[in-house]
Amino acid sequence: MAKLVSGTYGEALFEIALEEQKMDSLQEEVAAVRAALQGNQALSKLMNHPKVSKDEKVALIEDIFKECVSGELTGLMRMVVEKGHYNELDGIFEYFLNRVKEHKNIGTAYVTSAMELSDAQKAAVVKRLSETTKYVEFDMHYQVDAALIGGMVIQIGDRVVDSSIQTKLHDLTRELTKIQLKVGECAS
Repeated sequence: MAKLVSGTYGEALFEIALEEQKMDSLQEEVAAVRAALQGNQALSKLMNHPKVSKDEKVALIEDIFKECVSGELTGLMRMVVEKGHYNELDGIFEYFLNRVKEHKNIGTAYVTSAMELSDAQKAAVVKRLSETTKYVEFDMHYQVDAALIGGMVIQIGDRVVDSSIQTKLHDLTRELTKIQLKVGECAS
């Protein structure tokens, strides 16, 4: 259900942003509000407290945000709280931000390598991704995993390109096991 709620509200906000040509401003507002909410555990406790009425929660959201964010975003948050889905706000915001990235052809890439990549290597990865995907820009996330031994694993959405030595060794081991099984069957 969480996916349904975040998708429904996130898509509605995206459509408003598109229709009213406020994509950039709403993207900035959503990112700022999301960061503020994630960093405020006291507000989260209050918004989830069963003894605080929905009306009080709505009033609190309006008091905090009406002066610093657009009416569209405040209205969305008010509606979400009224429907009892405050806990889904982060998912809604994540959906919206991902949708905006897709609309702007900005890809999110996760690159795992066996050792830290130099700036030149990172630039080469971005260049290669630009040549082989539809994206014109990338939000890059790098991490190091020595267990890969060498090479790298790149993930963009549900696509994974794995050129790590670890995977190649695993594949080779599996093939050798198949060969041994076939040889064993022939000897019997």
